[in-house]
Amino acid sequence: MNPKYSLVIPVYNEETNIPELYRRLKAVIDKLGEAELILVNDGSRDRSLWLLRELHQQDSRVCYLSLSRNFGHQIAVTAGLNFVRGQAIIVLDADLQDPPELIPKLVEKWQQGYQLVYAQRTRRHRESWLKRLPAYIFYRLLRQLADVEIPLDTGDFCLMDRRVVDILNRMPERNRYIRGLRSWVGWRQTSILYERDPRFAGEVKYTLGKSLALAANGLVSFSRVPLRISTYVGLLAAAVAVLMAVLVLYWRLFAPSSPLTGFATILIAIFFLGAVQLVSIGILGEYVGRIYEEIKGRPLYVLSEVGGFTEIKSQ
Repeated sequence: MNPKYSLVIPVYNEETNIPELYRRLKAVIDKLGEAELILVNDGSRDRSLWLLRELHQQDSRVCYLSLSRNFGHQIAVTAGLNFVRGQAIIVLDADLQDPPELIPKLVEKWQQGYQLVYAQRTRRHRESWLKRLPAYIFYRLLRQLADVEIPLDTGDFCLMDRRVVDILNRMPERNRYIRGLRSWVGWRQTSILYERDPRFAGEVKYTLGKSLALAANGLVSFSRVPLRISTYVGLLAAAVAVLMAVLVLYWRLFAPSSPLTGFATILIAIFFLGAVQLVSIGILGEYVGRIYEEIKGRPLYVLSEVGGFTEIKSQ
């Protein structure tokens, strides 16, 4: 029989966290009852895969997928969602910043009839302002610009009903921003509040650069406003150019000795228009690049090893 609950955890170089992660998850799923753990090895270079094999041999509830290389966090989560068998699916990270002890609260909300329950951060322990401030700004900017309402201060830690996951698995997007996709599905959604713990051990995997790349992906995937902004800026530049032409003509006719008619004015105008063009091309390139990724039709990921599943699915 299929389990009632499925827990999906992406793993990337987390050998120092896996034993403690399993200990805390085991305490939770022992109380839940029918549950499976799906640990997705995202091309780890340490002993993470070996530890996943050991856990699978010790506990039949532990299943694992190993990707042939590092495909990224969102793709690793997607791979796990493709294999889930439960009716309620919980996604959390392996660094224990998402406390497994909150899972019963997520389940309680699901039992009340909510199809999506996400964990909303009220505080981030031991995170510098350099990481907290950009995150704070991004979530509020995305909420204003996105075509769908994406909750503030939420990560991938959530519970999704089977119907939500089935729809996510049918979505063909390659540049996946799961936090936006699950909101797009709709249905009844709610949140629980929690304080995010510091990483239990090891180095941070989501660097500032990766966080910014994920933010850009979310913004481009769920909003056409950047394209409109480039259009508006282009129209503004055109208006400024017309105004400059009128002013230069006026200065030439009525104030030929004015210093504003010299080379510096022309150079500033050229740099301004050039900057507008380059920014607009860059924004357009982001969208065209995503079209290019979609039409290539490559699989989202490649599996090198599977443990705990009777059939292997290809993506």
